Amino acid sequence: MATAQHPSTPTLSPGVPPLRAGKGNSFLFRKLHSLLGIIPIGAFLIEHIISNFEATNGPVAYGLQVRFLNSLPLVRVLEWVFIFLPILYHAVYGVYIWLSGKSNVVYYPFAGNWMYISQRYTGLIAFAYILQHVIRQRFMGVSLPEHPGAAFAKVQMELANPWMLAVYVIAMIAICWHFSYGVWLFAAKWGITPGKKARKRFGYVCAALGLGLAILGLAGIWAFVGPKYRNTPADVPLTTAQLHLPAIPPSYVPR
Repeated sequence: MATAQHPSTPTLSPGVPPLRAGKGNSFLFRKLHSLLGIIPIGAFLIEHIISNFEATNGPVAYGLQVRFLNSLPLVRVLEWVFIFLPILYHAVYGVYIWLSGKSNVVYYPFAGNWMYISQRYTGLIAFAYILQHVIRQRFMGVSLPEHPGAAFAKVQMELANPWMLAVYVIAMIAICWHFSYGVWLFAAKWGITPGKKARKRFGYVCAALGLGLAILGLAGIWAFVGPKYRNTPADVPLTTAQLHLPAIPPSYVPR
């Protein structure tokens, strides 16, 4: 005999459940987590990718960019207040959200749930990469704030290892995905894109943003490993007059 469904039984629908405000302090913590992902972390990501794209113009241009960034007033305070601490909070609270949440990938295998999972894993990849990158490039080996002319060769030497090159490429793609989908989530959570149609259209914008950033980032990586600037000196002199000199072919041997 068939049994009638109880009127209080909720009707399950496919996809991701609607965004809801948290309870108590968690609402503020989640809002802060979401906001920090855009400002300042997202802004820093865009700046960092554009700065690294300067490597396509050669070791001198890249070194001058590194020198400029390190000459900003109170740069060490800016690093900690607007980069290191926000990234640390965003990563730690993001892991907390992941552990306290639940996805429906097994039961409802739709795009929204897979994007939820990919957002979490790309976040882990991003944090692990940023941690090792800051330690290796900022605190190990030659000090780039004092020797910006060595910046190109330092990165080039690291990327000479095929495993590290693979790490950089995978991390670049993961970070750009994480950020672009994070922008989409931010707009949805903050009521900027109400309704399915607005979110769908903005999704195309975010996809274009992520793809554009990934292309710029991968182009910057290629500048270090490609043949154009191979075997860069350990520390190049930084003069603007050298910016327009042609690159020395790898096969060139002075006579």
